[in-house]
Amino acid sequence: MSELTHTDSDGRARMVDVGDKAETQRVARAEGVIRMSEDALRAIEQNALAKGDAISTARIAGIIAAKKTSELIPLCHNISLTDVGIDIEVDRNLPGLSVRAWASSRGRTGVEMEALTAATVALLTLYDMAKSIDRGMEIGGVRLTAKSGGKSGDWNR
Repeated sequence: MSELTHTDSDGRARMVDVGDKAETQRVARAEGVIRMSEDALRAIEQNALAKGDAISTARIAGIIAAKKTSELIPLCHNISLTDVGIDIEVDRNLPGLSVRAWASSRGRTGVEMEALTAATVALLTLYDMAKSIDRGMEIGGVRLTAKSGGKSGDWNR
């Protein structure tokens, strides 16, 4: 890649014009984890946090975040999402929670950033909900796991 795609001839940041790209079905998946104390995990599982149901709140926050990605990431296009979802599961080996997010759209640009934003904000929400019990929680492993559609085709981690 010798040419930067998001800068103009003077090196200034710009959005890429996707107007001439073909519309295709686009899907992206992302994941991440939050490690925490057994006490914090137990409180989340028992829905005993002062702030309420952490898993439901994180799921909703992730969905909202995916829809607002273009407002948060400066060079992202505002796209029409057809589906966004978040799965959150207890992982005793961490101990903590694993988050998997996906986003889909039929359009001219991918949804990788939407899936990554959804996963990240869901994780941040889990931290916010349980920080009164464990300020030492650690968020990590946020990464794209798959994408499909567009000129570059399918990719899987």
